[in-house]
Amino acid sequence: MNTSEMTAKIAAGKGFIAALDQSGGSTPKALKGYGIEEGAWSTEEEMFGLIHDMRSRIITSPVFTGEKVLGAILFERTMDGQAGGQPVPQALIEKGIIPFIKIDKGLEDEANGVQLMKPMPELDALLAKSKALGVYGTKERSVINSANREGIAAIVAQQIEIGLQVLAGGLVPMLEPEINIKSDTRAECDAILLDELTKQLSAMPGEAKVMLKLSLPVEPGKYDSLVDHPRVLRVVALSGGYQRPEACAELAKNRGIIASFSRALLEDLRSQMSDDQFNASLGGAIDEIYKGSTEKTGAAVSA
Repeated sequence: MNTSEMTAKIAAGKGFIAALDQSGGSTPKALKGYGIEEGAWSTEEEMFGLIHDMRSRIITSPVFTGEKVLGAILFERTMDGQAGGQPVPQALIEKGIIPFIKIDKGLEDEANGVQLMKPMPELDALLAKSKALGVYGTKERSVINSANREGIAAIVAQQIEIGLQVLAGGLVPMLEPEINIKSDTRAECDAILLDELTKQLSAMPGEAKVMLKLSLPVEPGKYDSLVDHPRVLRVVALSGGYQRPEACAELAKNRGIIASFSRALLEDLRSQMSDDQFNASLGGAIDEIYKGSTEKTGAAVSA
């Protein structure tokens, strides 16, 4: 696939994006979910080796193909590694899966109800390396914890600023201003985020499009106008802590939004499984998430 073919697949393809980008502090939790306890490694390198083995097993699985998986988001170490004897981005592209790279370096402490992204002084070098490896786009996450307009406006402004830097580097940004689904003011957060994204996307210079990765809204159809926004290539949703059945049910209520799930994709996989068991479990998860991404329930649409 060349870049224009990847863009066409992201814009209109049927399927979802797999998030295989747990990093740093989230890696032990991901390994524990996979059936590997914290005492199984003694160094950080061994820990990252174990998580890479898990991701390689997923990427090389015969059920993990571009037929239902449009793209995969990678941690930098995963991007730099190999799967099935090939560089990971190339292994994905050969299966018809579009590679993305997680670029954020974690979150700042909360201020004004939000957590901005930490500085990324080496971003341009990472973008150049990623592009050279065949990566199509990026993902960058910040978090909204409460309905503070000043904080949410700052989150969106930072996301747009980084997105423009990514576009200048020749990649497509996936902006992820995540709303904490445990927030007491979640519905109000949805409304303010919609307002700020609409305003700031419309004011964005140039004509290039970005992707959005959003928490599923309290009100189904709330983000319809973002799905249709001329500066948005595709809207994808994170599972945000929902178990897979609930995440897929909520996803199916929202027109035009596809999944970009991590935990909800991997939750039933275990290191102790035989290959047949592993592939059957992964295939079942892929089918369920694909259905939630492509078969919409026609639930209420916001005005």
